[in-house]
Amino acid sequence: MKLAFLGLGKMGKSILKGALERGFLRPEEVGVVGRIPERTRELAEAFGIRPLSPKDLPQAERVLIAVQPRDFPHLAPEVAFPGLGYLSIMAGVSTAVLARRLDSRRVVRAMPNVAASIGESSTALTALREAKEAGDLEFARALFATVGDVYEIPEHLFDPFTAMSASAPAYLAVVAEALADAGVKMGMSRALALRLAAEALAATGELLKGKHPGQLKDEVASPGGTTIHGLHALEARALRAAFYEAVEAATRRGHELGEVE
Repeated sequence: MKLAFLGLGKMGKSILKGALERGFLRPEEVGVVGRIPERTRELAEAFGIRPLSPKDLPQAERVLIAVQPRDFPHLAPEVAFPGLGYLSIMAGVSTAVLARRLDSRRVVRAMPNVAASIGESSTALTALREAKEAGDLEFARALFATVGDVYEIPEHLFDPFTAMSASAPAYLAVVAEALADAGVKMGMSRALALRLAAEALAATGELLKGKHPGQLKDEVASPGGTTIHGLHALEARALRAAFYEAVEAATRRGHELGEVE
């Protein structure tokens, strides 16, 4: 067994689905441990993988921890096996804490985002030396490449990465909703406004892959036109400052979630 999932929520399912669909893993190479045995069996059957209990984890080469950070402290004693390889997608929990609680220095820390469900995630990776030497980082890089792009970054940037990249779909969903609400205020139907807002965000994302945001803004905002007047209104409402504060607040919360000593 190449990989055992500890928890199989939305993100875990997205990673598993990507790995299976792209042929990185075969169902018989994967197992899952869940809190509720009946639900675990159902999930295992749905994906054709093995249902496991915590004591079965050493049968796997590596374990992917996909539980909430708040659940980790009381789960750790059940799933800690000396020398086993671990990959964690828990927000805020450092490699040092993982290594101590899991009794293994073969630890890789990862942070994907919800776009993994459509193969468009941006995933950050960092690992302890022992994990690199054992091939765990290389395995993680290949695993998360099945659901999007992978970036190896220093661990001190993980909380800002989480606050900006992993949280970004929520921020931008609020932007899309607000833009659609504005269209409705001006008389547009709700269905059309929502579709236009979603298409605008998607198209803008594609355009930004090839140019600086400021360049795109300047191309759209013609002198004395409608767009520059709209931008003036956004600046008056401190839109940029709101995003600064959102990322700062989310970064602080990441630090707090990691306090599982």
